[in-house]
Amino acid sequence: MVFDPNSNAGGPLAQGREFLWSDADFGRIKSLIYKKAGISLHDGKHAMVYSRVSRRLRETGHGSFKDYLDWLEHHDGAEWQEFINALTTNLTAFFREQHHFTILDEMLRADRNKNWRIWCSAASTGEEPYSIAMTALEALGPRGSFHIANSDIDTKVLETAARGVYKAEGVKGLSPEQMQRYFLRGKGGNAGLMRAKPELQKNMAFQAVNLIQDLPFREPFDVVFCRNVMIYFDSATQRQVLERIHHVMKPGGRLFVGHAENFSDARNLFALRGKTVYERV
Repeated sequence: MVFDPNSNAGGPLAQGREFLWSDADFGRIKSLIYKKAGISLHDGKHAMVYSRVSRRLRETGHGSFKDYLDWLEHHDGAEWQEFINALTTNLTAFFREQHHFTILDEMLRADRNKNWRIWCSAASTGEEPYSIAMTALEALGPRGSFHIANSDIDTKVLETAARGVYKAEGVKGLSPEQMQRYFLRGKGGNAGLMRAKPELQKNMAFQAVNLIQDLPFREPFDVVFCRNVMIYFDSATQRQVLERIHHVMKPGGRLFVGHAENFSDARNLFALRGKTVYERV
């Protein structure tokens, strides 16, 4: 059956739609993204998948989803990353879920002499990593020691995060004092843009990481932010990812998760210690 990509339900193909779209196409994409990234797509995502993957057809010059997917499955190159990038969702903001940063601030202030290691596992376009960095700088002071490892499966948003350049209207959540202390205002051709100062970026590293694969870290972390990621995984994949995160954390370390995520079935790995905050056991 062919579906209208503008609808989440089955029906005839909309007039003027560029590419034919079928259950078989959706099923293949659903299987491939699960295999490559652990993302579990439900049937209500037909419209989203059509819209995003059709861009890859245009970029690669393929005339149908079948041709594109046949070609993709027989090539092991950069297009796989583009395919993954197309199907990941990036919704973020500075100091999103403020209570997490209040808790982080209290943790850091309680041991200012410690060399803190923090991992932001879904860095997206960088608002979360820079919120963590600002919290650390304010809590630890100029002599504080910390390192933030930032990762994402989407390489394009990770490049944006590493650049640290944002539209002025996109820095909601920051106080005027934070904007003045941590960001530079663009002038001339860069008017309307804000760039993170070197002070904010110096303790950061950025790298692409796929959470369903072995994690590339050798030293364990005191704190891990993995917020609003697990909602895209089924229960089996969630468990696998939690085990990987557990492996790269120090005992007693804190895991910050999204407001819709609950890991009560993983009590042998993490114990709830507050609103969407878990302790590594």
